[in-house]
Amino acid sequence: MSYSIRVVDAFLHKLSNGVSSNYSKSIALGRIGLFDKSILLYSSSSTSSSSCYSSWVLPVKKSSYPVRRIWTFSPLCMGRRSCKIAGRKGAQDAKKTKRYSKIGKEIVSAVKKGGPNPISNTTLASLIEKVKELDIPKEILERNIKRATEKGQEAYIEKVYEVYGYGGAGMVVEVSTDKINRSVAAVREVVRDCGGKMADPGSIMFKFKRARVVNIKVTDVEKDQLLGIALDAGAEDVIEPPIYEDDPEEDSSESFYKIVCTAENYSDILTKLREEGITYEPDNGSELLPITTVEVDDEAMDLNKELMSKLLDLDDVDAVYTDQK
Repeated sequence: MSYSIRVVDAFLHKLSNGVSSNYSKSIALGRIGLFDKSILLYSSSSTSSSSCYSSWVLPVKKSSYPVRRIWTFSPLCMGRRSCKIAGRKGAQDAKKTKRYSKIGKEIVSAVKKGGPNPISNTTLASLIEKVKELDIPKEILERNIKRATEKGQEAYIEKVYEVYGYGGAGMVVEVSTDKINRSVAAVREVVRDCGGKMADPGSIMFKFKRARVVNIKVTDVEKDQLLGIALDAGAEDVIEPPIYEDDPEEDSSESFYKIVCTAENYSDILTKLREEGITYEPDNGSELLPITTVEVDDEAMDLNKELMSKLLDLDDVDAVYTDQK
């Protein structure tokens, strides 16, 4: 036993000389136990940010045993593809919320201008048909008609702001607001805090084109079937979702084909899809599509996604488009 104690003392002396003073001060010996031919020394070290635990197996005899160290760390951050997957899955609920918010603003503006009677207010009548087409709950229509008649409620005005992101990517922010000063101040604050930069009007917009778009989940249709329907209906293009080798198969349920068309044949394409029994994603049918995309690195992609997410969190913002690939 005395030999074992001397070995422990020698080990502790060597340990204290081999580590920094700050670390040696933080070592707390928990328990020393004798088990057969080995002495197990348990120690813990805690810092302000994390705790690390390690154990050493120290033999009594002079035979050389391997030293075992066990360390625990915080989980690693998700990689680029994992972030994309999580972003796509979480974006669907946010997209639905924004859709309801935007149609509500349009209803308020229509009622403010032409009154709550759809017979005399043709703009409101067309919005009611749009609500039915997009499968928007009836209570949203009724609530916003009532809100438009309340005292102090102003009509909403549509604005567009342009933003420089990271890695050469650009963004277009669509806003519907009843207080322009409030909306522009909120957008500027988010852009500044996230390290972006407000762009002059027209600096980013020329990189995009406005198009009617029908979104269809890749799991709801065969590619060849969709191409045939789109060509027969006179669609301009069918954009396939990006596919990555390391994406899991279940993520395909959150990927969409985009049928790009004109305002004239938009209804024809929807009719064709209904006839074939193909479900399409209800939306407002209009998007800004980048004419060319910009390839950015992983860091720029993450920073741009954070900026876009915070912009979409603003109540006045209806949509954010980017040419980031």
